Amino acid sequence: MIDTKSTGHGTWSSRFAYILAATGSAVGLGNIWKFPYITGENGGGAFVLVYLACVLLIGIPIMMAETMLGRRSQRNPIEAMELLTKESNADSNWHYLGWMGVIAGLLILSYYSVIAGWSTAYVLKAFTGSFIDADASAIKTIFDNFISSPIQLLFWHSLFMLATLAIVVRGVNNGLEKAVQYLMPALFVLMFLLVGYAMTTGSYFQGLHFLFSPDFSKLTANSVLTAMGHAFFTLSLGMGAIMVYGSYLSKDISISKTVFIIAGADTLVALLAGIAIFPIVFANNLHPNSGPGLIFETLPIAFGAMTGGWLMGILFFVMLTVAALTSSISLIEPTVAWLVENKGFTREKACLWSGGVTWILGIGTIFSFNVWSDFKIFERNIFQLLDYLTANLMLPIGGFCIAIFAGWIMLAQHSEAELNMPSTESYKIWKILISYVAPASVFFVFLHVVGVL
Repeated sequence: MIDTKSTGHGTWSSRFAYILAATGSAVGLGNIWKFPYITGENGGGAFVLVYLACVLLIGIPIMMAETMLGRRSQRNPIEAMELLTKESNADSNWHYLGWMGVIAGLLILSYYSVIAGWSTAYVLKAFTGSFIDADASAIKTIFDNFISSPIQLLFWHSLFMLATLAIVVRGVNNGLEKAVQYLMPALFVLMFLLVGYAMTTGSYFQGLHFLFSPDFSKLTANSVLTAMGHAFFTLSLGMGAIMVYGSYLSKDISISKTVFIIAGADTLVALLAGIAIFPIVFANNLHPNSGPGLIFETLPIAFGAMTGGWLMGILFFVMLTVAALTSSISLIEPTVAWLVENKGFTREKACLWSGGVTWILGIGTIFSFNVWSDFKIFERNIFQLLDYLTANLMLPIGGFCIAIFAGWIMLAQHSEAELNMPSTESYKIWKILISYVAPASVFFVFLHVVGVL
């Protein structure tokens, strides 16, 4: 048995606090910014079905496994995998899984903070009436001028990183927990307000048809990889966040029940985002496949033209910023926890170093939209490369390794004890999913993408 005493490790004050925090980690830009635009790019309904299948058959079992690994060790991801590897008498190389998750989290946050800075800037633009009566050309000019300015992007990137660190530096109970207690309810209120508005646009059912009527002819192997990668991205899997949040979870709380609640809430927000956004897109004769700029180049047109659009625009970008903040704090927490627990850093010093490295890495993303826009690696700019490397490669590979470790390396009595499922049918189903279905699905999708199958 791993000794979990005297580690100085934090603990959530309640099951509800953990659910809010983990849901906040899962709900972020991935749900409101990324899910609508990748759904638009991949044909709508069929992509949504594949995404939901990925969440159910791959995402939830792996989320349970990652939470379990964190709680059993009650350590940060790097030390967690070192301890669990020794406990299982496994090859010592398994501990690199913890490192990969932490690195993936920092890489994601480096560009995540830049995009979150966009949403923060757009709160001000909406408030000052920049979108009122603006046509598509004017909105595009606003967006192009904004992202072509490294100084503006750097300012908003810096502001968002400072907001993230201001929460994380306060610790588990006074920082992470208190922040999500206010941010998550606010997020859901804002989301339902926008869905209510979408129902008045006249294109509500057209949006629903696009989102829920499958056309499988529009799916490709890369669409399936995108759906799977997004399931990992939106559930915060393979990036250390869920493992470190699980490590703060007390032993008397059911992992399986909380994971289903978290995954359900996360999926609900993604679908609500689509339900809110696509009717507005179609009502204004805009294109759902507008890519990463969908909510920055198309929705402001609608907000500028609609009755009450000034307020709706403010609410939407406030909601986007709130969602980004609940996720960003979880992306940096694994690194902060490792520096505090393994290197003897104070929490303030750990936040300064982690935030500084992430902030510097974010400059590469900033420049990819302007001064380095012609610089390409494998036909992708720095932002596109980081997004593809993390969401489509590192997170699925990390999830694959978590599934293999939990399903094949970790002793069954240990996983049964942590999941509190001793020899039940539920445990057997999870064991099949984590041992066979989840890793096989990831493996075969990769084979399709590289052209082997």
